[in-house]
Amino acid sequence: MLKYEDLPDYSRDFLSYLETIQNRSPQTVNEYYYDIRMFLRFVKILKFNAKEEFDEITVKDMDVRVLEKLTLSDFYAYMTFLSRNRGASSKTRARKVASLKSFYKYLFSKVKLINNNPALELETPKHKKGLPRYLNLEESTKLLDNVESRHEKRDFAMLTLLLNCGIRISELVGINITDYRDDTIKISGKGNKERTIYLNDACRNAINEYMAVRPNDKAVDKNAMFLSERYTRISRKTVHVIVKKQLSNAGIDTTKYSAHKLRHTAATLMYKHGDVDIRALQRILGHESIATTEIYTHLDDEQLRSATKKNPLADYKKEK
Repeated sequence: MLKYEDLPDYSRDFLSYLETIQNRSPQTVNEYYYDIRMFLRFVKILKFNAKEEFDEITVKDMDVRVLEKLTLSDFYAYMTFLSRNRGASSKTRARKVASLKSFYKYLFSKVKLINNNPALELETPKHKKGLPRYLNLEESTKLLDNVESRHEKRDFAMLTLLLNCGIRISELVGINITDYRDDTIKISGKGNKERTIYLNDACRNAINEYMAVRPNDKAVDKNAMFLSERYTRISRKTVHVIVKKQLSNAGIDTTKYSAHKLRHTAATLMYKHGDVDIRALQRILGHESIATTEIYTHLDDEQLRSATKKNPLADYKKEK
């Protein structure tokens, strides 16, 4: 966990509020930290003509009253800076706007350090939501068929869980041995919210085969299910590297597919081939909003063609 010592006290208090009151994950709090620090550095340039290299600008002395006096034009200038100078996509800018609005809401409503909230009317940048990219059934099988590594049982078990259960990488690495019971695994998701994942035979067999060769006597993190080369809990970064390597082994384009795409794949395969209700899919994936789940219910051309043909009026012909 970062110490956030380079931020003003009110900013550190906000991050503490996120962690202790809103129960945000350390990863999420760190993202807020980087967002706020970047914004305050920009304000130093905008209002105080800071001359240092951007990443060297100090913000610990930023008076909260300066933030109160910013205008919408200043926020728009920051959005332009992010786009032109930092190469931030519309999705990234949208996240940073959400961070700022949350930060200002805390300063204004919670601790009342500012008398007005200039970020209240700040709009979120629009970004085009494309359909999620995913592996089809044949490609998914090919990926599993071609798993090769020094830790083949471990890697196969992780890929099997990702492709069958649609869990996040952060959830995968957080699994403890004590979370595994019969045909279920207890998952700690976003915001530390727990949910139960039910395992099919493929998952159970893969886990059991891995557990039979897991180096229990060398494990530093005794309860961590998946161990790294150093016998500590495996990291998200390592899982990303492993997935990329196994995708490459299977001859799948690693510029198009990544570890997170396996979550898309699991959701799509369950919906298309498993006759899974969208509400059930929402619970499996751990989405707060069903609107998020709906992006996985995209239909291919053949499904659209079939749906049209099944219309009860499909064979109607007007009598002459």
